[in-house]
Amino acid sequence: MNTLKHILPIIIALFSIGCGGSKDGEDTPTTPAPSPLAATLIFPANNETCNEGVIISETESTVTFKWNSAEFTDSYLVNITNLETNTSQSISSETNEKSITILRGTPFKWNVVSKAKGTNSTAQSSDWKFYNAGIPQESHAPFPAEAVFPKPGSSINAGTITIKWNANDVDNDISTYDIYLDTNNPPSTFVAAQTSNSIDLDVASGQIYYWQITTKDRAGNSSQSQVFEFKVN
Repeated sequence: MNTLKHILPIIIALFSIGCGGSKDGEDTPTTPAPSPLAATLIFPANNETCNEGVIISETESTVTFKWNSAEFTDSYLVNITNLETNTSQSISSETNEKSITILRGTPFKWNVVSKAKGTNSTAQSSDWKFYNAGIPQESHAPFPAEAVFPKPGSSINAGTITIKWNANDVDNDISTYDIYLDTNNPPSTFVAAQTSNSIDLDVASGQIYYWQITTKDRAGNSSQSQVFEFKVN
C-alpha cells in the first residue's frame, strides 16, 4: 500500500501532462490568403483603335496588353474575345503585361483575371473593347451591340417592355440600329430602324424571344450583334 501511495501521484501527473500539456504541439490555425484585387486596364485603350502592334503579316499583328499590377496577386489570365466571331482565348501571365498575336482589322473585347496562390478567389477587371488596326482605312465598322435589357437568359413579365442595348464606334459615327425580334433563332422579323438605343415592344407570356441588333454607321459599315434571348413568364 505504501508503494501504491508513492506511485499514484506520479501516474496522475504523467496523465495530466499527456492530456493538457501539449498546447505547444497543437496545430496553429493558418490565416487564409487574402483574395486578389481586380486589375485596372491600361492598353489597348477602351473604344479606340490600336495602332501600336508589331505587324506579323497582312492578317496578324502582335499587341502588348498592359494593366496595373493588382494587390495580393501572383498571376493573371488575359481573356480576349473576337467580336466578329465571338471566339475567345485565355493567356496566362506572371507580370502585368503580355504580348499576344491577334488578327488585324478586327474588333476585340478583353479583360484580366487576377489570381493568387493559397486561394481559389479571383477578381476580374472591367471589359474593354478596341479595334486592332489593319490595312489603313478611312473608317471602321461599329462594335457589335451588347444587350442591356433584358439580360441574356433572363425571365421577365409579359406586356410592354423596353429593350435596351449599347453600341460604340471608334469613328463615333453610328447612324442607325436595325432591330430584329421573334420566337425563332436567329430572329428574322425586322421590327424597326432607329437612331436611339432602346425600343418599346409587346411580348406575350409563355414565349422565348430572340433578338438581334445590326449597327450601321454613316460610312456604310455595319456590325451584327450576337443573338440574345429572354423568357416571358
